[in-house]
Amino acid sequence: MLNGLWAAMMAAGIVWAALHGTLPAVTDAVLSSAREAVTLAITMLGIMAFWSGIMEIGNSAGLMDALTRRAEPVLNFLFPGLRRGHPARKQIAVNLIANMLGLSWAATPAGIGAMKELKKLEDERRAGRAPGPAREEGTAGNEMCTFLILNVSSLQLIPVSIIAYRSQYGSVNPAAVAGPALAATLVSTLTAVIFCKLAEKIST
Repeated sequence: MLNGLWAAMMAAGIVWAALHGTLPAVTDAVLSSAREAVTLAITMLGIMAFWSGIMEIGNSAGLMDALTRRAEPVLNFLFPGLRRGHPARKQIAVNLIANMLGLSWAATPAGIGAMKELKKLEDERRAGRAPGPAREEGTAGNEMCTFLILNVSSLQLIPVSIIAYRSQYGSVNPAAVAGPALAATLVSTLTAVIFCKLAEKIST
C-alpha cells in the first residue's frame, strides 16, 4: 500500500509539472536531491562507524557490563518480571544507553537481540518453564511492551544524530538542539514509564 501511495504521489507531481511546463525544474530537483542524499549518507556513515566502534570497544573492555550492573536498580524497576542474570538484561541496558547517547543505529542490534530473548522468555512461560504470567501465542508480554515503548520515547542526553544532521546542513550552532531534545524526551520517557506501570497493574 505504501509503495502504491509513493508511486501515486510521484506520478501526480510529474503530471502537474508537465501541465505547467516545469518538468526541467523537477529534473533538476531530483538530481540535486539524489546528490544531497548520497553526501548525507556518506557523512552519517562515518559518524555511525565511529560511534559503533566506540560502543564495541566499550563492550570488549567490559564497560557495558559495568554499566549494566549500575543500571540494575533501573532494570529491576522497569522489568520486575525479568530475573537477574537473564540474557535480555544486558541487551536492554546496551540499547537504552545507546539511545540515551542518540546512537539509534548502534542501539538497533541490541534492541533486536533483547526482543529475541524476551520472546524466548514468553515461550518458556507458555511452556511452564519460567515464572510470570503467560500470554497467548502471538501476544507480547509486559517486558516486550515496556521495552518497545521505552524505545519509542527514547530519552536522549546527547542527540548525536540530530547534531550531525544540523552540522551537515550548515547550522551555526548544531548542538543548540540538545537542551530542547533532552526536555522533550525526558517528558516522553516519564510518560512512557507511568503508562507502562499502570498497564502492568491492570494486566495483573
